[in-house]
Amino acid sequence: MPEILVFCDRDEVAFELLSKGKELSQKLNMKLGAAILGKEAEKKVDGYFAYGADKVYLGKDALLSDFYADIYADALCQISQNYDSQVLLIGSTKRGKELAPRVAKKLGAGSVTDAIGIEAKDGDLLVSRYALGGNTVSSELIKTSKKVISVMPRSFELGAKETKQGEVVEVDLKLREPRVKIVEKRDKAREAVNLEDAEALVCVGRGLAKKEDLELIQELARAFKAEIACTKPIATDYQWLSEDRVLGLSGKRCKPVLCISVGVSGTIQHVVGMRDSKIIVAINRDPKAEIFKLADYGIVGDLYKAIPALMEEIKAL
Repeated sequence: MPEILVFCDRDEVAFELLSKGKELSQKLNMKLGAAILGKEAEKKVDGYFAYGADKVYLGKDALLSDFYADIYADALCQISQNYDSQVLLIGSTKRGKELAPRVAKKLGAGSVTDAIGIEAKDGDLLVSRYALGGNTVSSELIKTSKKVISVMPRSFELGAKETKQGEVVEVDLKLREPRVKIVEKRDKAREAVNLEDAEALVCVGRGLAKKEDLELIQELARAFKAEIACTKPIATDYQWLSEDRVLGLSGKRCKPVLCISVGVSGTIQHVVGMRDSKIIVAINRDPKAEIFKLADYGIVGDLYKAIPALMEEIKAL
């Protein structure tokens, strides 16, 4: 029986794909499988079954201990070919972005990358993704028999866990030595911040005059028990905050309950990262700023006057 195969190097994203894959497998009359590759794969099996997998493929070859995109692509291709996986859903993480095109090429499959939506339509898959720099959403129908889709994290809601057992298959992979080997790893300096799970965000843009004024933003964030996020220039051009805090096409895509945008103009490359927030509040002195078109509540004014006034109201409450 044909299958949908899910893989991601981050388990939490794989669980999102399984939740969507469960829905698609019912509509397409397919089984739902998942591949777990690398170290301690067998320890993760129960979680994959809990989110809907009918079958889990374990790849424990020593060559999978480190991530080599070509080697992982070979492993997924062999699983797909040997077990009739017709649809591959791959998380579009940094590693997934390297992996999905390679898998598609090796399989001769139709492919859409950085998908944000998938629907079953007349036995095929209609896939949505941002286009034209995020200004629009395009829908593409994959007509090939093999389909490879990389999906942006947080595109699908995590389904409810269930008590379930399925079939475990330890796959015998024929993998070659990588042409380039990892000789050393060094941890990149990062912040311990998880914007994607935050209930509230305060996002700062180029309306902030200087780095020292981040103290004002921090006060506002503390008042709302929020994480601080930013637009790309704040992190990459000014280097006031780390890249771990960027929202948008080049950063994180988040769905908080509350997002307060401070001094953010509202370019499409940024707002795709926070447009799904339940409540959006914008503070900007430019009444024509694009962010106001998206906001549920807007304050037109100088942020250096608006934030202290807002803080006073919060304290009064």
